[in-house]
Amino acid sequence: MTASLDLPLTAVGHSYVDVASGVRLDAWFPRDGVEAKRSCLAEQMGLIRGETVTVTIGSLDVPPADLAEAYLRLHLLSRTQVRPNEQNLDGIFGLLTNVAWTTAGPVLPERVDELRSMSTTQVSVLGVDKFPRMVDYVIPVGVRIADADRVRLGAHLAEGTTVMHEGFCNFNAGTLGPAMIEGRISQGVVIGANSDIGGGASTMGTLSGGGTGKVSVGENCLVGAEAGIGIALGDGCTVEAGLYVTAGTLVTLPDGSVVKGAELSGRSGMLLIRNSVSGAVELRVADPERWGGINADLHTN
Repeated sequence: MTASLDLPLTAVGHSYVDVASGVRLDAWFPRDGVEAKRSCLAEQMGLIRGETVTVTIGSLDVPPADLAEAYLRLHLLSRTQVRPNEQNLDGIFGLLTNVAWTTAGPVLPERVDELRSMSTTQVSVLGVDKFPRMVDYVIPVGVRIADADRVRLGAHLAEGTTVMHEGFCNFNAGTLGPAMIEGRISQGVVIGANSDIGGGASTMGTLSGGGTGKVSVGENCLVGAEAGIGIALGDGCTVEAGLYVTAGTLVTLPDGSVVKGAELSGRSGMLLIRNSVSGAVELRVADPERWGGINADLHTN
């Protein structure tokens, strides 16, 4: 639990509901001191209505009870009041409604054509998903996001983080300090301070495939362009561009012995490369001077 969050926590928010079916679409919880009130074109046309919701969270060890509480917990992540994996989010997909996120407001997907026929202006659909864009609900402090579509509500982006155009951050995942994100941060994955996830790089999540192990990246690490990891990295690690290391990858150690990647999970000071002659994946001792770290000027946001 983070020190900034006192429980029980009660928050007042604003929720949109589909008028015809009564299905709750979302919930927005503004920061303290801001009235929970908003308006949109879909509401003015009578397709949705706004309601005030009050949510109390007594324990983060218990899963959310309904959609409004699920949204509050996602807000807590995006406000960096709770770190990824610090709360029980079991069953969250079943609580959230699949929504068409439009420039006129949230509506059920089957209502988009009706919305367009009623509107005198162009209505664009930004996505059809259970999770909205983070920046439509929470604007994080000291963070740059080049493409808002690629960061879901529930992403945890620490001050000094930069997410480039091809970077992606899922819910219940993110950074713990200044970081450069040009690749993918999957659900449950945390990236330590002063680390760089290179262009097209990937971190393996646990939403699909039945995996239970959590991938993480320590501080002062570089995951090279188009590389990927299915194991945790400690501090001061580098993964060569284009190399994907999973739990089952066979890795040759400096003494010539061979182990599976799972045995290296969480180790610090690793340089993981592919031998261009033999094709073998090799572990060498990382030289901290070889990679100079992230550019501090780029992360003064």
